[in-house]
Amino acid sequence: MTDIQRCEIRPGRLVEWTLHRTTVEAAVSSPDDSRPPAYVQESHVRTARSVRQDGLFVPTWLGTAFDIPGEVDLDALQDALRAWTLRHETLRSGFRWIGDDMRRFTLDADAVVLHREDVGNFPDAATLTQHLQDRFDVAADALTWPNFIFAAVVRDVSTSVYMAFDHSNVDSYSIQRIPAEVHELYAAGRERRAVDRTPVASYVDFCATERTNADQIDDTHAIVARWREFIAQCDGKLPNFPVDLGLDPGGKVPTQKFMHEMLVDDADAAAFETYCRPYGGSFVGVLAAIGLIVREIGGQQVYRTVVPFHTRAKSQWSDSVGWYVGGAPIEIPVAQAPDFDSALGMVRAALRKNRPLSRMPIARVLRLLGSDFRPTSPDLYSIVSFVDARDTPGSESWQDLKAYGLIRVSYGDQVCAWVTRLHEGLQFASRYPDTDVAYQNMRLCVERLRELIVSVARRDTAMRA
Repeated sequence: MTDIQRCEIRPGRLVEWTLHRTTVEAAVSSPDDSRPPAYVQESHVRTARSVRQDGLFVPTWLGTAFDIPGEVDLDALQDALRAWTLRHETLRSGFRWIGDDMRRFTLDADAVVLHREDVGNFPDAATLTQHLQDRFDVAADALTWPNFIFAAVVRDVSTSVYMAFDHSNVDSYSIQRIPAEVHELYAAGRERRAVDRTPVASYVDFCATERTNADQIDDTHAIVARWREFIAQCDGKLPNFPVDLGLDPGGKVPTQKFMHEMLVDDADAAAFETYCRPYGGSFVGVLAAIGLIVREIGGQQVYRTVVPFHTRAKSQWSDSVGWYVGGAPIEIPVAQAPDFDSALGMVRAALRKNRPLSRMPIARVLRLLGSDFRPTSPDLYSIVSFVDARDTPGSESWQDLKAYGLIRVSYGDQVCAWVTRLHEGLQFASRYPDTDVAYQNMRLCVERLRELIVSVARRDTAMRA
């Protein structure tokens, strides 16, 4: 995971694909789709609209970047991009406002046509990078449709593909699967062979099912009671990262900075995983470590956070592109943890107890709580996410293909961090408020996290020697 400034953009001839005007016109006249938006989609779009009404444009797109080696066949690439788009219904589904209600529309596959434009040559990498960021900000905007764009930077020896989407369409799991899927479709097209056309389950269907289930609970439900208690313990708010971020209370939403680096190599990551496995694995270890670190830096007696979990509970959703993420409130009494093993046990117990809460959309819970959670920031709360990407198809080739998941870094007063297990080791990425205090404390957090992981890994290696 990185941002567009760090994904090895190189000069070349830029080509773009957007939905053809006839496709956009078909969307305008299309009837409503009875399947509602997911709560996470509605919350995301309403937040974007609220922040925009306050005068702040906050790009929130996610994307992917990867290379196609050799001289590219643009016709075959276009066919591959269209075929990939048609596999995932959410990409031809959008929202319109009827008063204050969000209504879904969904186009038939036959209506989807890609328009290709040769933008021109960009001999300077910095100029090209800025152009792509500006273009993606507009084309993958949460408040417009279409809200995604494809691009290619063509060179004689390789072509770099960039695909950007508003967050309402994708999560990190979705974007990590894209390079292998597009490569497969592109290779099949060039070789004029058929590929597996097994239908992929629709995120739009998932949205309808999840929302129907969520609407069956009321404010007396145990899940709502747990969230009510958790928010009360966070002074009536959802939690931010519990270290000093140098924020001005009541001030404007700050710009953000990005931090991105490898924490440890594969050997240390594997030893850390082995040590933490009896408690649930590396994710438990990372949360335990962060809990101890925020106690050290900020004097926190209890580490409270919202932990993201995927909601792909059934295998039918495993290949589907969408935003399959829920959150669970977690409290770790780190003041009572004399050592790392004690913290591991606390995290394991908290995750076992609270993970089922992630299946209920937070936006539904907040609505039932009846509190005024009108968002003034693009992020409702801070996150620390963990993904083991080693089983993702094609991940062993990501370095060779210069493949990246892209995060747009713009504005926000929260800390969002992603720890990813790669074949090469553990990677840390975070966007955080652009203040000197936040930088110093985030830098300290990362260094302490690395030190703790290494000490645990080397201890395990020594014990097994």
